[in-house]
Amino acid sequence: MADAAAGGEGRRVCGMPEKAQLHVAMLALQFGYAGFHVVSRLALNMGISKLVFPVYRNIIALCLLVPFAYFLEKKDRPQLTLSFVVQFFLLALCGITANQGFYLLGLDNTSPTFASAIQNSVPAITFAMAAALRIEKVRLDRRDGVAKVLGTLACVAGASVITLYKGPTIFGGGDMVVMPLTTAAASINDGNDTTKKNWTLGCVYLIGHCLSWSGWLVLQAPVLKKYPARLSVTSYTCFFGVIQFLIIAAFMERDADAWKFHSGSELFTILYAGFIASGVAFAVQIWCIDRGGPVFVAVYQPVQTLVVAIMASLTLGEKFYLGGIIGAVLIVAGLYLVLWGKSQERARIARDAAASADAGLLAGGASSAAAGIVRSAGKMAAASSTVTQPLLLPPSSTVGDNV
Repeated sequence: MADAAAGGEGRRVCGMPEKAQLHVAMLALQFGYAGFHVVSRLALNMGISKLVFPVYRNIIALCLLVPFAYFLEKKDRPQLTLSFVVQFFLLALCGITANQGFYLLGLDNTSPTFASAIQNSVPAITFAMAAALRIEKVRLDRRDGVAKVLGTLACVAGASVITLYKGPTIFGGGDMVVMPLTTAAASINDGNDTTKKNWTLGCVYLIGHCLSWSGWLVLQAPVLKKYPARLSVTSYTCFFGVIQFLIIAAFMERDADAWKFHSGSELFTILYAGFIASGVAFAVQIWCIDRGGPVFVAVYQPVQTLVVAIMASLTLGEKFYLGGIIGAVLIVAGLYLVLWGKSQERARIARDAAASADAGLLAGGASSAAAGIVRSAGKMAAASSTVTQPLLLPPSSTVGDNV
């Protein structure tokens, strides 16, 4: 009975149930990543190398994560084998090297708002990948399945409206640039940036970024099942990402001056990228994937676009148009459609498990047989839940509170 109660509430922090913790963590994650879009654009405008930037970013993240991973996950960390090393290397290749490399190349040729908007294809790509790998099960003959599909499409449509339809200006941020370092960045940008942009190529790079990100979200699921130490997985991923970027930089970036900091603004952008966008955000994202599944994490992505539009308007002088308002409404509607669908799916699984248990109680007659059926039904519900919510651990087999 205690286990069942725990399963309904989940672990609490400051009286907050785990379900609420997931939503708060994902909203905070989107605000952190929204700031990263603007900071990255400023870094590129100031002339920071697209290879040096991710190297420093991931070194900072690695230094931040390793102590926590080592001390907090001593008991949970399995023995490192060659198989795990290969898996971590591939996760780094997909989730760090390709992901961050394509992103910077795309951002350099487009804008923060567009880069964030095109990332809203990640829920659809992740959904398709998870469904193809039979990680995420969707029944189009049920309301929850239809809601998740329509919600994902609405999120993508809303982000597309923000980018493709401007409409009249609702807010002009040109007179309200609030970050001092944007002055220097803007002067560099005005001098040579527009002549070097290739919008189509930038879109291709960003699509590659989205494919890499979605693949990373999905591939983590089987890895974390075998290696249930979230911070350690993030640390190994960052380590191999640094190695891969250093190998590429050895051939592509041979200017020693590119590795030096020329101003406090450059240092700030790298510190933000390392501490927030890699260190803290990676840890939070892996925890959310572990508890909510890859599609749950990816579907929050559209919220980021609205935040980026506001931040870019205030800090970079980008304008906010009517299209942004319409797109934001579609994004919020799509977000809650998907979350409603997942909630209905969980409720249906619980009802089916309860019905099976009741039928077993009526047929069995003996208390020992009834207890066995109840336990069997509970395992069936947990197994079904992990199919639709990868790595949503049953309450009786949680691996610890190391977050």
